Amino acid sequence: MNKRGKSTITCLFYAAITVIVLSSCSGPGKLFISEDLTKENLFSTNIEGPAFDKNGQLYVVNYLHDGTIGMVAPDGTCSMFVELPTGSIANCILFDRNDNMYLPDFTGHNVLYVDKQTKKVSVFCHEPRMYSPNDLCMNRQGQIFASDPDWGKSIGQLWRIDPDGKPVLLETNMGTTNGIELSPDEKTLYVNESIQLNVWKYDVDDKGNLSNKTLFYKFTDFGLDGMKCDKKGNLYITRWGKGTIVVVSPQGKFIREIPLKGKSCSNLVFGGKKGRTMFITLQDRKCMEKVESDIPGKKY
Repeated sequence: MNKRGKSTITCLFYAAITVIVLSSCSGPGKLFISEDLTKENLFSTNIEGPAFDKNGQLYVVNYLHDGTIGMVAPDGTCSMFVELPTGSIANCILFDRNDNMYLPDFTGHNVLYVDKQTKKVSVFCHEPRMYSPNDLCMNRQGQIFASDPDWGKSIGQLWRIDPDGKPVLLETNMGTTNGIELSPDEKTLYVNESIQLNVWKYDVDDKGNLSNKTLFYKFTDFGLDGMKCDKKGNLYITRWGKGTIVVVSPQGKFIREIPLKGKSCSNLVFGGKKGRTMFITLQDRKCMEKVESDIPGKKY
């Protein structure tokens, strides 16, 4: 091949590389870049706990004002789903395998049950010893794990609620327990302490009992809130006050930090067509943002 031919091939090669690079850095679907999903100020400052039902409908707590559950469409428009009983305020939304909705009612020391068809709200579990149930996750047996902080005293507890609604106190004398999540294989439970800035991990057995509490990750500034795992077991931790999401491997190694537009990020959930979109609640902006990830959430 002559020099001119080689030169032409070289130019075509670099042109192709340029197109690939530009395509990956521009347009929709770019990774780890936050975009607005909803308009600002549609929710209260207690916007929290985004969750998808089995039909792909996104629900979020405290739409328009405290004590409500809102629905968010793919285009970011919002509507009211249900108003909770007077005095009840939810911090999180959890769906079981049958698409039943559960809500931690932090003002009433309850976990509530919502019939999605009739929108009737009832008490699934009431425990006077609960401080203010905050965040929930569930295993395949239908057991709910609940964080339970006392913000005034900077202390917390950890509960398991069995399918019959019976609460079991797993640990007390903790820091300000908040975000809680199970690994994809459900053999590890992660719990963070918002004020003490610790992320703990526990071994979980087949009966939902915990053992071998170990410090998984330690932060030195800002706060911690909701957490979720991706399909590979990486843990995504919202940094309340800093406005980022930190991704940590199952081995406790830092992977990346994702910047958001708002600062007071309270929780996230994976969703979208491929399960790779993170939907994040922002309490300072009273809205939701979304971020494309490279790995789908653990349920996809």
